[in-house]
Amino acid sequence: MAEITTLSQFLTTANTQFQVYDLGRRIQHIDMMAFHQIEALTSPYPHPIQGHAQFAVVFWDESQQHYIWFLKLPLDERGLLNPAARTQFIKMVVEALGSDPTLALSEEQQDKLSNHPFAFKPTQEKLAVFNALVKKQLGLRASAQYEFAYQYLSGQIAPDMWQKVGLQGIADICVRAEEFDHLEQLCSSLDTAALEVQIALCQCFEHLSLAPRLIEKLAHKFETATPEMRLYYFRALACSATDTQRAIAKLEQDNALDAEALVTIAARNWTALKDDASRKIFLEALAKQDQLFFNQIFADVVAIPLIRTLFLAELRNPERSVTLSTAIGGLFKRTQ
Repeated sequence: MAEITTLSQFLTTANTQFQVYDLGRRIQHIDMMAFHQIEALTSPYPHPIQGHAQFAVVFWDESQQHYIWFLKLPLDERGLLNPAARTQFIKMVVEALGSDPTLALSEEQQDKLSNHPFAFKPTQEKLAVFNALVKKQLGLRASAQYEFAYQYLSGQIAPDMWQKVGLQGIADICVRAEEFDHLEQLCSSLDTAALEVQIALCQCFEHLSLAPRLIEKLAHKFETATPEMRLYYFRALACSATDTQRAIAKLEQDNALDAEALVTIAARNWTALKDDASRKIFLEALAKQDQLFFNQIFADVVAIPLIRTLFLAELRNPERSVTLSTAIGGLFKRTQ
């Protein structure tokens, strides 16, 4: 039998079907062709975060029992998967499971597989959205929390009962926004629900492609929000580069592009940085922070394939300010 070097080979050899989801910046499905290219080291990982690929592999066999691996693998300076780390993980799995990843495991084997160096635990919000997306994509029923969240968001339950609403139920409704009257509920809940529920809604929205009506509502909420709530609505606009660009200009105008806002842009709203004006605003604001922070955030965004070339070009932009030139000089000193 030929040596197994990729996850796809291993899971295909074991007669399982599988899906892959990026869990780094935003939760996004990675199509099979793209994943094969990533594994073949012919394409960089599309959404790296802090030098790593963070993704989930969902796989199942004929029994329809589903299994999930949450993996965090290092990338090289070109953004390609580190083949040694990938091979090490597969070797570990084969040692623990043989050639069948769906075998029932002993406790010792489970410990071995859940405590390996490439495992990571997603945040509660990401886990809720991920679970909701997977269930919808695989045609499975929503969670048991779905019904109560539906009743709360449709006004059948008093607003002060918000503590009984589960995050998983909220994520289920956000992911199924196009079904039933959910879109109506979500738009009205951004006015009527407790702030804690609005925050949970925004934390789900930041990973999803939203309907134009919902984007419009969130853009309005961003414009009128208190400083404490503003970045939640901002992150929720991540799927709309145009609305994010307007929001970045507004944050600059209000002198509100602080460190937290800059981290938010890098982590969730980076697609807006394809726009020249937004990129300039972002970099000039970043240059006003301390040098170490500038270096870390610049290194993180320049690794994103979608905007890498644009950010490298900014290093030679003759129109940049003295402050930005100094920060870039500090970046080069650090890398020498």
